[in-house]
Amino acid sequence: MTEYTVGRRVVVSGGGTGIGLATAEAFAADGDRVVIIGRRAELLRETADKLNATHGGGLVSWTAADLSDPEQVRDAARFVEGDDPVDVIVTNAGGNVASSSDGTLEGIAAGYRKNFEANVLTAVLLTEALLPQLRRPGGRIVHLSSIAALRGPGSYGGAKAALHAYTFELAQRLGTDGVTANAVAPGFVGDTEFFGDRATPDFVASRVSQTLTGQPGAPSEIAAAIRYLASPEAAYVTGQILHINGGAALGR
Repeated sequence: MTEYTVGRRVVVSGGGTGIGLATAEAFAADGDRVVIIGRRAELLRETADKLNATHGGGLVSWTAADLSDPEQVRDAARFVEGDDPVDVIVTNAGGNVASSSDGTLEGIAAGYRKNFEANVLTAVLLTEALLPQLRRPGGRIVHLSSIAALRGPGSYGGAKAALHAYTFELAQRLGTDGVTANAVAPGFVGDTEFFGDRATPDFVASRVSQTLTGQPGAPSEIAAAIRYLASPEAAYVTGQILHINGGAALGR
């Protein structure tokens, strides 16, 4: 089993808010060095400052990039590059970014393209760019999927389902190097920006009512699962999709 070393190097995309922020904080609390990546520079700066004020030592750094753009991904990978390998890659950037379709084929195509770029390309390009830096053995890759991969909506759910296939590919490709690849698929999680103005009390109640536990998930719960999959204790866990949804979907 790979020994845990304090001060591992961790990269978290979409690390400025919600699940990404909770994940970055969980690793920083362990004394790991974390790079958060996203599109909003000022938000990333504020997040890094807050985490460093709490956990000290300048553990959290940031760089802004559109991770669907290959050149910006290359720049981000160069920012991450250091004397030590990257131990953990968490691809959390994404969301349901397809605007309401006008019902035309062109509108439908645009929605599918937007969600593919935001959820698949952001994960694939960052992972592939960082693979040369990933620790072998002992590297960990964790993608953020969604319950939508099981039940839609189509353009967003389909994009998240594509991450499952990519997770399986990575697990097979990197297993002999001692690297694991897994995905976490949350159900409804409160305290995020994901639903925006749609998160009215009635909307939240309707989502919570689908669970068996009568409560929403919390970003810290998803972060704890990611932290486990990134740990040395999870060396035998690879090529898996961990569904965390309060029983809203059974048997997965």
